[in-house]
Amino acid sequence: MSVTSRYRRAWENFWSEAPDEQGAVIWDAAPALTSALHLALFEPYLSDPALPMVDLGCGNGTQTRFLADRFPRVVGVDLSTAAIEHARRADPAGLASYRVVDAAEKTEVDSLHAEFGDVNVYMRGVLHQSEPDDRQPLVDGLAALLGERGRAFLVEPSQAAKAVLLDLVQGPEGPPPKLVPVFRHGLAPGEVAGEAVPEFLGSAGLTVLAHGELPLTTTEYGPDGTRIALPSRWLVTGRTSR
Repeated sequence: MSVTSRYRRAWENFWSEAPDEQGAVIWDAAPALTSALHLALFEPYLSDPALPMVDLGCGNGTQTRFLADRFPRVVGVDLSTAAIEHARRADPAGLASYRVVDAAEKTEVDSLHAEFGDVNVYMRGVLHQSEPDDRQPLVDGLAALLGERGRAFLVEPSQAAKAVLLDLVQGPEGPPPKLVPVFRHGLAPGEVAGEAVPEFLGSAGLTVLAHGELPLTTTEYGPDGTRIALPSRWLVTGRTSR
């Protein structure tokens, strides 16, 4: 059984148990606190805003629906069938379309690219939740989706986020309730070194066009009542040979 298969099962179990209510999952923050901020950084680097926008690792589709208000065609893709079912239930008007796709699997990515052509991609917190051996194949899949014209926005918790999470888990009150199912299903956030992401991108033939730091807001609160925000790094990438 491959690593991706193990992780697929873990995500299926997580999303099968997750409530439909928006904000019930720790990373399901309102778009105004997440993708809206990211889009302001991303849009100046889009070489073709008319390309389809793919929300890679869309989960229950909260950010996908936000993107669908701003781009002509938006597709939410996720490894988990249960996540895609959440996303479709939350979008009865069909603002976006949704697909189950393993982005680390070349045949599935090639099939998606054959259908939609080059796309732009929004990817929030996916690499750090992937097994180490899956990260380069996942970025290779991202590059295949972008083709020659697409651009991608990636945001990942930085290494400093690990200390924040450890403090929450090891605190006297125990981990916040919304963090418990993440660990119970074996989805404990992994650590992606800051320099590793550009290396993955370079190996896939992509160039970093812009980068910076921005807190990644969650839906959970610390013992003092303040909203938990994880230190994160963002970057925009694409091919520059055209």
